[in-house]
Amino acid sequence: MKRFVEGADRGQSTFLPECLDDWADENNPVRVIDAFVDALDLAGLGFEGVQPAVTGRPSYHPSVLLKLYIYGYLNRVQSSRRLEREAGRNLEVIWLLGRLVPDDKVIADFRKDNGPAIRKVCARFVELCRKLGLLTKASVAIDGSKFKAVNDRDKNFTRNKLDRRRKQLEESVASSTQQTGKNQAKRWPPRPRI
Repeated sequence: MKRFVEGADRGQSTFLPECLDDWADENNPVRVIDAFVDALDLAGLGFEGVQPAVTGRPSYHPSVLLKLYIYGYLNRVQSSRRLEREAGRNLEVIWLLGRLVPDDKVIADFRKDNGPAIRKVCARFVELCRKLGLLTKASVAIDGSKFKAVNDRDKNFTRNKLDRRRKQLEESVASSTQQTGKNQAKRWPPRPRI
């Protein structure tokens, strides 16, 4: 990957711990994210910046930012500033990104510039989880921790209600992504760099 900002080699020895691979055991979910994103054809999915610019400062490869985005999505970390913070202190993210710490503006711009491609990747990730049996075809819905013998219209769920609810959730995710992009545009003044 010439002309990109590159992370540290995960096998490179350091003082503590010995190497980056010691930070994420073999059953850690970040390894799934890493393998999944590395197997994608990012250019075919429509990601910008797959081919680096010839001049200027090296940029982050889109796969690095996509890994961070998927990690944040799975762990409910939506804010670009919080993702930046996680990249600097969370050992799983440090392993995933190879010690790279993208700036919050870079993360926000990636999200803004690659929205449709990110949605395609999320759909493929759900497909993969279904193929691996991590998601079942059966739908289970529980309306709370207390169960009563009342079958109100609001407390029971049919396949159509669940399909409508699933569609509402997908629309909510799409609007949340758009809202996050708008919030990033109106974001607070950048904090001073020391």
